[in-house]
Amino acid sequence: MKPAPENYIVYDFVRLTALPGFIWFRPKFIYANDSSKQRIKSGAIAIANHIGYFDPVYLMIAIWYRRHHFVCIREFFEGRFRAWLFRQFHCIPIDRDSFSMESLRRITEELKAGHLVSLYPEGRIIASKQVSAFKSGMVLMALRSDTPIIPVYIKPRKHWYSRLVICIGEQVNVSGELGPRPSLERINQLTAFLEEKELSLMKLAEERC
Repeated sequence: MKPAPENYIVYDFVRLTALPGFIWFRPKFIYANDSSKQRIKSGAIAIANHIGYFDPVYLMIAIWYRRHHFVCIREFFEGRFRAWLFRQFHCIPIDRDSFSMESLRRITEELKAGHLVSLYPEGRIIASKQVSAFKSGMVLMALRSDTPIIPVYIKPRKHWYSRLVICIGEQVNVSGELGPRPSLERINQLTAFLEEKELSLMKLAEERC
């Protein structure tokens, strides 16, 4: 797999031309508290529920002022054109069933470089409105790079013309919560805590809309 390009020409061009889509979705932003309104200015991990193939678009709308480096399953990179396209968008390939140290190293480098890495901790699209169990890989990424995790909830749209509702939570300082040498139990506990955060955002979105 070739490395991602150093520039963002294609990425920024597509984002600029997609501005009418931003207007079409008429996004409504709901914040868990005042802290969650703070802009993300350095390396961080954005996580969200996975409800469909448009989720990357929704997450880019949620944190519109940053470039996203999405974590994608390696199958998306099959074929010369798709591999080129996903590299232009600075996506990071991973194996769905066997998360490798090489993938962890690449993601850690992106985070330490100050980039925003976006992923879906459920690991797959969940057809129902419920949030499925989170995988703990995101916690290891945040711990190795000393970066926070920002939970985001995207409310499923009832119709194609429905308004997009996005609920954003406050940053979770993983290193501060776990310390330098956490046990597997503590990592799993924080993963469960982040899952609870996502559920609370889902509840908040239902109450406000």
